[in-house]
Amino acid sequence: MKVGIIFGSKSDVDVMKGAADCLKKFGIEYSAHVLSAHRVPELLEETLEKFEKEDYGVIIAGAGLAAHLPGVIASKTVLPVIGVPIKAAVEGLDALFSIVQMPKSIPVATVAINNSYNAGMLAVEILAVGNKELRAKLLEFRKEMKEDFKKNIYMEL
Repeated sequence: MKVGIIFGSKSDVDVMKGAADCLKKFGIEYSAHVLSAHRVPELLEETLEKFEKEDYGVIIAGAGLAAHLPGVIASKTVLPVIGVPIKAAVEGLDALFSIVQMPKSIPVATVAINNSYNAGMLAVEILAVGNKELRAKLLEFRKEMKEDFKKNIYMEL
């Protein structure tokens, strides 16, 4: 399965790159798109239709300011949507609140402001539910993460 990464502006590339980095680490195919729910809604709908036909399993959507993009995407597909609030105005709290406050029955999983890497990790976990090979990679990653952490529990100050 593949992951779609969508964000509303080229200026969001640096923030959303974290999701791509995470997916690459696990060998998950993805495609990234600059699309706007307001400026090119028809292109957004075409892309979502493509995702549903082409074995995409999760969509990661980053948005700042009004941050409608993740919610609009969730309203137009049954694929899981992970929202990444992007810091713009009010330190990104406006985007966080906009993404996390979805109406009943149209959920958007939401990660911390500017934390697209965690959106990538959540996408990996979602895809791993039905993929034994990916689940094994995820378990190995967690094991290595713990071992790396343990190497640094004693620090000289």
